[in-house]
This record gives sequence, C-alpha cells and structure tokens, in this order.
Amino acid sequence: MDTAPPISDRLDDLETARADGRTKIDWAFEHMPILQSLRADFEANQPFDGVTIGMALHVEAKTAALVETLAAGGAEVAITGCNPLSTHDDVSAALDANDTITSYAKHGAEDEEYYGAIEAVIAHEPTVTVDDGGDLVFRIHEEHPDLIDSIVGGTEETTTGVHRLRAMDDDGALEYPVIAVNDTPMKRLFDNVHGTGESSLASIAMTTNLAWAGKTVVVAGYGHCGRGVAKKAAGQNAHVVVTEVDSRRALEAHMEGYEVTTMAEAAEKGDVFITTTGNRDVLTREHFEVMQDGAVLANAGHFDVEINLEELADLATAQRDARDGIREYELEDGRRINVLAEGRLVNLATPVSLGHPVEVMDQSFAVQAVSVRELLENGDDYDAGVHEVPDNLDREVAEIKLAAEGVEFDSLSEEQTDYLQSWQHGT
Repeated sequence: MDTAPPISDRLDDLETARADGRTKIDWAFEHMPILQSLRADFEANQPFDGVTIGMALHVEAKTAALVETLAAGGAEVAITGCNPLSTHDDVSAALDANDTITSYAKHGAEDEEYYGAIEAVIAHEPTVTVDDGGDLVFRIHEEHPDLIDSIVGGTEETTTGVHRLRAMDDDGALEYPVIAVNDTPMKRLFDNVHGTGESSLASIAMTTNLAWAGKTVVVAGYGHCGRGVAKKAAGQNAHVVVTEVDSRRALEAHMEGYEVTTMAEAAEKGDVFITTTGNRDVLTREHFEVMQDGAVLANAGHFDVEINLEELADLATAQRDARDGIREYELEDGRRINVLAEGRLVNLATPVSLGHPVEVMDQSFAVQAVSVRELLENGDDYDAGVHEVPDNLDREVAEIKLAAEGVEFDSLSEEQTDYLQSWQHGT
C-alpha cells in the first residue's frame, strides 16, 4: 500500500492552520500541570534521545501536548489518527511544523488514506508504539513482522484496544510487550468515568441542541465508561435505563438506582441511546423497528460497529442530513431515527466535539508518557504480551496532580505499615 503524505502537503492555507492549531495546543497545555512537570523533567534528562515513537491517536489539542512532551525528551515522533473523524487538521499541521514531529493525520480520511497514513508512521520504524484502538500494533504484526524485533514495546490507551490486544495475547499472536494504560486506576477512575461521561453528553447536547432533563436515556454497557455516562445523565435530570450482558454489572447498576432491562425492552422507551460496550451489533434491526419517532443514537465506544447502520439503512425509505453531524433515517411508517457522527465515537467525531476535558486527559496522557519511559528504561523486564502499568508509575502521576492542585494527603506511620503487612496482630 502507498503511504500518505504529511498533513503539511495537503492543506491549502498551511500557515493559518498552523497558527490556529498552535493556539489550541497552547491553551490545552496551560491546563495540563502533570505534563508540564514531566516535560520539564524530560527536557532536562532526554530519556527519549535517539528513540523513534510511532503513534496512532485522536489528533487534537490534548494529544498534541503529549506528542510535544515526548519530542521535548529527545524523541522523533511520527503520528497519525486512530479515527477518521477525530483529527483536527489545524492541530495536526501545528505538530508537523516541529522538526522532530511528522504528522500524517487528516480529518475525514477514507479507508485507503487512513491506512496509508498508518503505513507512513510504520515506515519510520518506531522503537515504541503508542496506540488508541490497536490499529498500529495490528498493522505491524500483519504487514511488517520484520520490524517486531526492533520494537521495545508499546502502550494502548483505550478499552477496545486492550480487549483486542488481550485476545492477541491469548492466542500467542502478540509478539512484543504492550502496557495497558487503559486498565490502570488513573485512567479508568477518571478518563473512562468522568471524561467519557462529560464529553459524550456535551457532544450530543451541542450537536442536537436538545435538553437532557426529562429524557429517557438508554446506556448500553455498565463498564467504567457506561457508569460515567449514566451518572452524568442522571445528574442532568434524565431518567437512565441501563442494559448489560454481565450479571454483576447489571446488579451494580440496579443497586445504583438505575432501571435495568434488556435492550429489546429499552428500545421501545428510549429517547436517546448511548452505546459504551466496545462490542458490535448492540443496536440492530429488532431495536430500530420499535424505537420512538425522533430517537437519537450515539456511540461512545471506540469503533463504529455498535450501531448496525447497514440494517438501519435497509429499513429506511429515506435519509437526509437533518443537522450537521446528524443523519436522519426515515422508516416506512414515518418514524425518524437520528444517528450522530456516523455511529463513530461521539465525543470526538461530531463536528462540534472536543473530546475529554483537558484536566482528565492530562492524567491519562501522563500515564502514557511515564509508560513509554518505563519501556525504554526497563524494557528487558517485559516479555511479549499485555502488561499492567506499574503501580508506582500510576501513583507518581496522581502525586504530581495532587501537588499541582495544592492538595495534601496523609501517609502511613511505621506502626500502621507494620500492622497492615503483618498477619500476627490479633483483635
């Protein structure tokens, strides 16, 4: 496959794009104290000197702050998007202006161009991969296995990507170590819950201009992301219905006070449907056939497979763009079903979306940065396969954040530590 050219070769008004992107990046970085601290350390110590980092992420302002932090530590960085609709071209152009960063990300890339950009990143022969969804890792394994021996390791940002990598690992197909950034507390407790919850609802509200109060919101999946979406929707006075396939998560949602039922039942009553499962065919023909007129469908999972758009299109007698970012499907009986962002990641793929709040991504991207540093410093300690983020690194990020916020917290005394570590203390 041919590789895609850098973004700077594909924009008509490059200078304006770079200036606009620079403004966005600077604003984000001002509100990212953890990355600021890490960048100062990286600039002083150059832990990535001589290293090439290949990245496939959502290329927007917060991501750019991570990219520039790694580059400041001595890395050559090549980056592209991990979703065709989440790239901000001006941010991509601003990154590409850096002598040690090459950005191939372009908004709205078709399949051939999208994978051509991934090929372009791989052509840099990365020492470390940083991924969101796993496309870069899979492409290397499938098309460029000759590069694997020279790759120290990788990191994976999102739930869906970790699921895919664990499946590879279980099959013995993952041939270099990847740290599952998604699975660490500093990612799950904040990014997945608060980030996904706030950004998804904000993006839906801005795209539709509809209120949450009084709506019945159906949340498919009650993992960390689903919990966040449900919590934030309930906080805006929506009635929340949760659907689940896991008995314990369904029970958890029930004990949290949400209505829990099957999607077959929920489909008849929902005003807004938000999928957060990371799986395919969550909303299908049987659900579309009973939905109310005007139902709004949005996906907060990484890939565009949760809403079966082929079946919806097959049912529809007419389609139109009802509003920027909203595709309306009219059914034979006149009911209309509205799909946001082509069923792609709603908090990043609608025309008005900005992704997770800056403060949340500061934490997640800081975990990415220290995980890359860990692989380069201690790569020999990691065999091929999926690995957890070392707990000391996760706590390092939390402590930097607390210090930046001026928050003090207690520590254990020697006696308390001894008590917790001993089995000899009685009642």
